[in-house]
Amino acid sequence: MTTFDDREKAFENLYARDQEMQFKVIARRNRLLGAWAANLMGLTDVEAESYAKDVVRADFEEAGDEDVIRKVLGDLTSAGVECDEARIREALEHKAVEAKRQLMEGMS
Repeated sequence: MTTFDDREKAFENLYARDQEMQFKVIARRNRLLGAWAANLMGLTDVEAESYAKDVVRADFEEAGDEDVIRKVLGDLTSAGVECDEARIREALEHKAVEAKRQLMEGMS
């Protein structure tokens, strides 16, 4: 192999690892958001775990975060919890930071 081929392969591997890490961060973030929302709704530990998984699955409906925000907002509203989209977006940002931190700590 030439040096160019080696570099190309290294960049491809780096890209693949970055994409995998991004997927893990988003899934962890959504799980944390689901746990946050479950707490607001007063769900039991078992119900909260199931709900967090539902939030992770909701992210596969469409690209971006809108499907997750729509699900959580709808569920909170149905449960009688006073919440708006801005609060959920703020929580989503905080949970993204927390998810990255957790994953980085897990790699150490």
